Amino acid sequence: MHEVIIKRKVWISASHWLHSTFLSDEENTATYGKCNNPNGHGHNYCVTVGLKGPVDEKTGMVLNLTYVAKILDEKIAGNFDHKHLDLDTSYFEERPSTSENIAIVIWQILKRTPLANFLYSIELEETPNNSVLYLGD
Repeated sequence: MHEVIIKRKVWISASHWLHSTFLSDEENTATYGKCNNPNGHGHNYCVTVGLKGPVDEKTGMVLNLTYVAKILDEKIAGNFDHKHLDLDTSYFEERPSTSENIAIVIWQILKRTPLANFLYSIELEETPNNSVLYLGD
């Protein structure tokens, strides 16, 4: 039996405010710079979900990517696309909406779906120069 990692991308456009409740206003400004603007700023994020599993002998697939796309559209795009991550969701009430934390939240959301046993990685590209890779907990 061969194990393969498949990947599926989903894009989300979202705004956020980099601000930590654990830091003073001065520390937030020093830490996050222009990204600490209380009005927020936005990104066109690319989320790449890596799924690892055995190739089914009958279908030749780990998972049907159409099925994967439906889950990602519902659970990821549905929760984050065209939202202010800090104001329109509850995920970042107690943690800053950094790319690292967004990737962790996406993992946590997908752990509650039928993809849970296949989850391998979450890559979140914030800009062409900045991305994070989360390999789970």
